[in-house]
Amino acid sequence: MEKVYDIIIVGGGPAGLTAAIYALMAKKSVLLLERLLPGGQVSQVLKIKNFPGFESVDGLTLAERMFSQAEGLGLETRYADVLEYSLEGEIKTLITTDGSFNSRCVILSLGAVAKELNVKDEKKFVGRGLSYCATCDGNFFAGKTVAIVGGDNSMVEDALYLAGVAKRVYVIHRHSKLEATPALEALEKSEKVVFLTNSQVTQLIGENSLEKIEVQNKVTKEKSLLEIDGLFVALGKRPDTSLLKSVKLDENGYILTDENMHTNLNGVYAAGDIRRKKLRQIVTACADGAIAATEAIEYLSQY
Repeated sequence: MEKVYDIIIVGGGPAGLTAAIYALMAKKSVLLLERLLPGGQVSQVLKIKNFPGFESVDGLTLAERMFSQAEGLGLETRYADVLEYSLEGEIKTLITTDGSFNSRCVILSLGAVAKELNVKDEKKFVGRGLSYCATCDGNFFAGKTVAIVGGDNSMVEDALYLAGVAKRVYVIHRHSKLEATPALEALEKSEKVVFLTNSQVTQLIGENSLEKIEVQNKVTKEKSLLEIDGLFVALGKRPDTSLLKSVKLDENGYILTDENMHTNLNGVYAAGDIRRKKLRQIVTACADGAIAATEAIEYLSQY
């Protein structure tokens, strides 16, 4: 008979690694499935200043420490893509590019990736003036000129946050107006904020770091250059849930859970950015992972 793990964790970001640490400390057999490198999006963050215990740490170092701790407890890792999920039964089966694996519990922590601008050289400037998280990186631009691109309520809240730290904030929006909210009313009262509606970013300019952006008005077709120190992209997130056929998702593809990370399937939990939640930060992902593992451990006590 093929080995049946106690828990399979899909995704090696902060949520998945924290879940692994908790489960391994409870002496459970754990397999981590990760397609790239442990750490997820965190590995790409140059500086983190809001994780407890570290005044400042780069994302790669933090990810390596988390993985090293889990590995020291006996974590087994396979680097593979999951091709198919079978999660409804007592024994869950995951078919991957490295074979099939079985477990009694599955913790889904695949994460969510930021929607991109899809303009030339975008990847070049990530961490060099371009960020997908205003609350993560906004403080690095205190007293400087920044721009933010987006259109939903979370973008408005991010812009309001930036207005509290930056010298000037350009708010770039594809449509003629934003939805009226209390946050928007507060943003409109700020003398630091300049609204550019019916507009989109068409070019990123700079040598070693971002120096200017080209913005085009969609109505007049007029183009202008803005000298900025930082650009924040707030176009929303895209969860990695397309293969989850039996797990309940919301209208945007995020996994629906209760406060204890339970999905609609017994023995299946979700943690981190992949689930519907308000705040997506490293510390909240770790909290999700700890809760998910604790619930899985309790579920396993019946066997």
